[in-house]
Amino acid sequence: MAEKKSKSKILVIGATGYIGKFLVEASARDDHPTFALVREASAKNPDNSKIFQSFEELKVTILYGDLHDHESLVRAIKQVDVVISAVNKVADQANIITAIKEAGNVKRFLPSEFGCDVDRVEAVEPAATMFASKASIRRMIESEGVPYTYVVSNGFAGYFLPTLGQPNRTEPPRDEIVILGDGRTKAIFVEEENIAEYTIEAVDDPRTLNKILYMRPQDNIMSFDELVAMWEFKIGKSLKRTYILEEELLNKIRDAPMPHKIMLSIAHSVFVKGAAIGYEIDDSIGVEATHLYPETIYTTVDDYLNQFI
Repeated sequence: MAEKKSKSKILVIGATGYIGKFLVEASARDDHPTFALVREASAKNPDNSKIFQSFEELKVTILYGDLHDHESLVRAIKQVDVVISAVNKVADQANIITAIKEAGNVKRFLPSEFGCDVDRVEAVEPAATMFASKASIRRMIESEGVPYTYVVSNGFAGYFLPTLGQPNRTEPPRDEIVILGDGRTKAIFVEEENIAEYTIEAVDDPRTLNKILYMRPQDNIMSFDELVAMWEFKIGKSLKRTYILEEELLNKIRDAPMPHKIMLSIAHSVFVKGAAIGYEIDDSIGVEATHLYPETIYTTVDDYLNQFI
């Protein structure tokens, strides 16, 4: 009988952040020896107590360090095979790449992307600068010869679907809705647990080495209009629709305060410029997650919205 291949040891940097928590959990549940690099201040923050309790229950190894402490980074990286970054300050990942090169043992690095393909997106400021920063990290990874997988997860379901993209709400609207763009451009929504599951599936897969992992669940590709129509059917009621077309949206982006400005500029790239599906996947550089891992059951937008009826 062939010996079962051992699973890679995975280090998540940014483990207590929004998507980082899901990555740690998916890694541990898939029986990878899982390590989380955290700052001591983060561990002492009472707001994070539930996160660390969950990590303890999952037998995650906590390593203390900091993106700006080179020795702690190298020390942590030397203990693992795969490094996944989920940090917010994208440019700081240059420090991770430097540490990976010094450690010399990493089989795969997955930088903090988890959005649209930053090499294919058309965006206005301030999103344009954010995407350019992610692209520059890609170029550094490639120039340094670090083995990688870039994760293009598209839209986080938990960011958009609970309110159907309406600011200052806690549930989907039942009377009227503001639609960004003309309502016809397709977007993609993926539940965070599924993003993490597909990501972890990819870390030991030779088909994703030095490739872009795209997440395009077929049932979750829909326009703003289609999404609203689905919600209307569920609640048995039509919503009054107000469309904000591109010129007006650009004016709103210009005048909006942060962080609303950056969210609107990302929405412009998705709902006006078609950042999610405005291109075909190039098989020479990319693979699609649901095709690679059909056994992984994803949450459909239809099912996701049922919790809000």
